[in-house]
Amino acid sequence: MKHNGRFVLKIAAAFALIAFSFAQAGWAAVPGRYNIDLHYDSDKAVIPAQLKAEGKVRSVVIAVAQFSDARQVDDKKAVGWVKELDGSKVKVFPKTNQPTRIIADGIKGYLKKAGYKIADKTASWDLKEGNLPKGSGKVIIGGAIEEMDITCWTGVFSNDYKINMKLSLTVADAAGGKILYKGNVTVSSSRTDTSFSEGQLGYEAGMALGDAIGKMFEGKTVAEKIKEAALAK
Repeated sequence: MKHNGRFVLKIAAAFALIAFSFAQAGWAAVPGRYNIDLHYDSDKAVIPAQLKAEGKVRSVVIAVAQFSDARQVDDKKAVGWVKELDGSKVKVFPKTNQPTRIIADGIKGYLKKAGYKIADKTASWDLKEGNLPKGSGKVIIGGAIEEMDITCWTGVFSNDYKINMKLSLTVADAAGGKILYKGNVTVSSSRTDTSFSEGQLGYEAGMALGDAIGKMFEGKTVAEKIKEAALAK
């Protein structure tokens, strides 16, 4: 029994040493920031039948406005954080663009795949009916980021990835000067993995963004309002 007790103590000590070594390595390598490739790949989108553009609707120009950022955060360029082994939090940023532009570009790609003619230039709009931009498109689509938390809690043997997003969507008849639709979507995802990397964090975030954009346009109402604005005289 004494030998068994010594063996257990040796195993416990070995695991403690491994954990300490990982922790030491993690503390020594904490970066100042993380940069992830956050984007939406519209090639993989499955477009709902009711949203697909047909007939005259296909020739109408739709303008997508850069999203506004309604998050109550100090740094609106950041999209989340990574909690390190030493307890510190390191901010996460998109590599290429601001999150407000990334979402607008994702919606552009999604609507193009649905068959709509999308204005090349991203419009500027504060979502107020009285400030609808003229000349950019007959239909204006905009929205806001209400919440965007892309996080990871790193551990010695496992890493917990968590994504929470809440986005609002607004559809307007620019020619008629009317807002026709307002809605919002919320998506959440979580995953535990043995490894951590910026690439993995970006992948998880991109999947969540794709889910959010898909949810924005899955209902019949938003499709009807887009087509109503497109065909309005």
